[in-house]
Amino acid sequence: MSATILVVEDDQPLNDAYKIILERAGYRVLTALNGEEALLAAKETEPDVILLDLRMPVLDGIGFLTEYDPKDHPNTAIVVFSNYDSHADIDRAYELGVDRYILKARAAPKDLLALVEGILEDRD
Repeated sequence: MSATILVVEDDQPLNDAYKIILERAGYRVLTALNGEEALLAAKETEPDVILLDLRMPVLDGIGFLTEYDPKDHPNTAIVVFSNYDSHADIDRAYELGVDRYILKARAAPKDLLALVEGILEDRD
């Protein structure tokens, strides 16, 4: 069975691009445009990987992490994939249990696939 990836990104074209890349690689992809949608999606299906933006409307990434509590979901890897590089928020995200932080500006969409594959291999 293929891994399930939840993409949480408020930029619709970027969200769509990530979805296409990951689906073409054979992953099941769920998408959310904000943290509230992500909470609903994560309750329906426990994703293997969550790619999480920090700055979003309705409920931001830190709010999502607080509500979702990664410690309660040890089989889900969470990667903050954001252009927001506030050290306070990055530190807080790590405190809340994220596995990695990637600056989007330094990772092209094509690099996304290698990142997800690496995370899944590390989990096995």
